[in-house]
Amino acid sequence: MTRIISGFAGSRELKVPKSGTRPTSDRVREAIFSALEARDVIEGAVVLDLFAGSGALALEALSRGARSVTMVEKAPQAGALLKANAELIRTAGKLDALSTRVVIASVAAYLGNPSSELFDIVFIDPPYDLSEAEVGHALQLLVPHVAQDAEIVLERSTRTGLPELPAEIVLDKSKAYGETTIHWLSRV
Repeated sequence: MTRIISGFAGSRELKVPKSGTRPTSDRVREAIFSALEARDVIEGAVVLDLFAGSGALALEALSRGARSVTMVEKAPQAGALLKANAELIRTAGKLDALSTRVVIASVAAYLGNPSSELFDIVFIDPPYDLSEAEVGHALQLLVPHVAQDAEIVLERSTRTGLPELPAEIVLDKSKAYGETTIHWLSRV
């Protein structure tokens, strides 16, 4: 069961696709959000969730005070559940329709389009079998979409290394939680 941990939608259950996604565990999400709250960056943030799956990361941020979330997922069946989850959380918080946006497209296709919107928090949780080269390419495409002081949270398998980072993005720290490692990145 995947649920929202805290905020106005705390304890609401999210729908998760039967296959093709690997939801971030409650333990790892709590660690991520404890760190983000300690940095005081969630309130009013514009959030991007790449490889969104159920949308648990973005919707957790929305429940904790983010201004808006954009969730990108290429699998149509996951996208349908993602839309339902976004509606559930948006309704729970009595938020307007502009607070959530679901994009059914590949991450490369979404990031390949120019946008004037800059994101304050970016969650990147690709399938563990996605190659480091593909993750590195997504990071390169991400650069023009993030604010100068953005928090970038990359979730990978502990068995894989950190992908090659573009010159504009640096590693702040990494922390392992069993099979999952969280890499905290920032824009320079």
